Amino acid sequence: MIAIRVKDLVKKYKNGVQALDGLTLTVNEGEIFSLLGPNGAGKSTLINVLTTFLRPTSGSVILFGKDAAHEAAAIRTQISCVAQRTSIDSHLSLTENMMFQSRLYRVPKPEAQNRMKSLISCFGLERYLKYPVSSYSGGVKRRLDIALNMMSKPKVLFLDEPTVGMDIQSRMAMWDMVKKIRNDFGTTIFLTTHYLEEADQLSDTICIMKNGKEVLQGSPNALREYLRQDMLKINFPSKEEARNSFEPLKSVIELKESDLRHDKIITSLKNGHVDLEKANRWLLEHDIPFLGIEIMQPTLEDVFIRLTGEDAKEAS
Repeated sequence: MIAIRVKDLVKKYKNGVQALDGLTLTVNEGEIFSLLGPNGAGKSTLINVLTTFLRPTSGSVILFGKDAAHEAAAIRTQISCVAQRTSIDSHLSLTENMMFQSRLYRVPKPEAQNRMKSLISCFGLERYLKYPVSSYSGGVKRRLDIALNMMSKPKVLFLDEPTVGMDIQSRMAMWDMVKKIRNDFGTTIFLTTHYLEEADQLSDTICIMKNGKEVLQGSPNALREYLRQDMLKINFPSKEEARNSFEPLKSVIELKESDLRHDKIITSLKNGHVDLEKANRWLLEHDIPFLGIEIMQPTLEDVFIRLTGEDAKEAS
């Protein structure tokens, strides 16, 4: 079953800015769907339209068979949205926060109590029950915030960059929790993120958008297959040495500005092993310090950069 169907979606603001320009995408029930795109791509506007906060200028948005333009109230009972800023009240205890959330959605008290116990156990929050919410770390607050939003048993959970600012251990713990929500509760998850490894690890489907339009949608493997080209990667000891070698190497093999990535040069192979041999010979003949040169399969980051022209690590 299709959870979300967006077709020819246009959103034009009163100031003349067109944030969405004929966007079309499909989210299947029970999947983790990740939305990627550079700043200004229209991701925030799309989330606001899908959660019925904004009305589209034209086009259609259908969530579980309901039209967002005419059945917004019914849709709001079936969705929850976890924004970057948590909705936790630090003056209330963990359980008080969760029960307050249940009252907002008019969940009967006995059902709410059972659901709260299940979510506390599922999200590993038992050990924090005796501590004040104000003392929680950012990662624990984020887990609690997601648990709050699961109190209404949403069919679709929107997560807006849920791991931003977290260290890698906290991020991986959050990945496990997102998978658990999908697997144990059957909840459809619509995720925005600027960590490409996060989208790669979690997603059943990824949509890359730019300038208010979708440019590619599919599974992580299908997106990588899109390039259908091996990549040449040269590792340098530092960003400076990579930068210094970039311009001279352009006379040896074909390079674009987006091929310079921090302390590496990564480019599509135009002439196979011939380009590898040319680059390797030039580096050795000019005594350029480098850590390694290899042919590799394209990554999700390569696809993102090819389609958007943006540095994936900076996109949000």
